[in-house]
Amino acid sequence: MTHRDYLWCVLNLMLDDEEELERLCPACRARAEEERCPVCGARTGREREDRNLSFDPERFQRLKRGERA
Repeated sequence: MTHRDYLWCVLNLMLDDEEELERLCPACRARAEEERCPVCGARTGREREDRNLSFDPERFQRLKRGERA
């Protein structure tokens, strides 16, 4: 596989994960996005590092539809 093939696979895996999260209700999604211990499942108290905490999904959707912010 080429570097481009690996990038394509990773991108599609990330999109698949995002689609799965979108199917959850807000409470379950928040719980699924919490950092947890891989052994016991307890919260670690850390924030996910791959998430932009200042991102506003509602504003993004408005801008995506062409509305003014």
